[in-house]
Amino acid sequence: MELAILRWLHILAMVYWLGGEWGVFQTSYNIVNRKLSMEERRRHLETAYRIDILARTGIIMLLPLGLHMGYFWGVQPWGGAFLVGVWIALAAWLALCWSAFFFRETDLGIRLTKLDEAIRYVLIPVLAIAAISSLLGHGPFAGGSGQLWYSTKILIFSGLLVIGLWLRYVMREWTMIFRVLAQREDPALEARLEKQIALSRYIAYLYWIGIASVGFLGATKPF
Repeated sequence: MELAILRWLHILAMVYWLGGEWGVFQTSYNIVNRKLSMEERRRHLETAYRIDILARTGIIMLLPLGLHMGYFWGVQPWGGAFLVGVWIALAAWLALCWSAFFFRETDLGIRLTKLDEAIRYVLIPVLAIAAISSLLGHGPFAGGSGQLWYSTKILIFSGLLVIGLWLRYVMREWTMIFRVLAQREDPALEARLEKQIALSRYIAYLYWIGIASVGFLGATKPF
């Protein structure tokens, strides 16, 4: 029953992650539309943030859920106190993430967002190194026949966190740019905003492919 509940939560987290990113992607078209009034563009920016917080929550939830289920499947060796610590760390990270969301229009919100990003600077290399080491047969994750899907999934997930980090940076830039645009017209900032979002849209396609790949590996466990 515990594993079934974890699997259900994992599915929900994946849905919010993938669906949330799609919502932000579509909303971004109106954020950069100069034909709209600044008030209207800011409303779309607010909508994007409200959608994105669910995607961010899903991303954070996936790691402890994956580690917990990995322990039940025997592909991840640490249970007990380790998993308790992981869930406590999750709660703290989620509190930070949601605090940054609530204070997003303030300097405090910017600082909290940067702290959220800093966590990823540590987490990404740790996950990537652990996954690569395991794929090479050195652990910590199981490397037997029918078990390598887990390390591969962790490796792809670490790569997706890199992409997510870039998208988080872009959204933080939106807040700072719109502060200036609310005061005055600035063609240079408008062009910068459009360039960032144009690049982010191309990156988003790679993001979705990666998310689908992570889901496929978890569902099929092919190798």
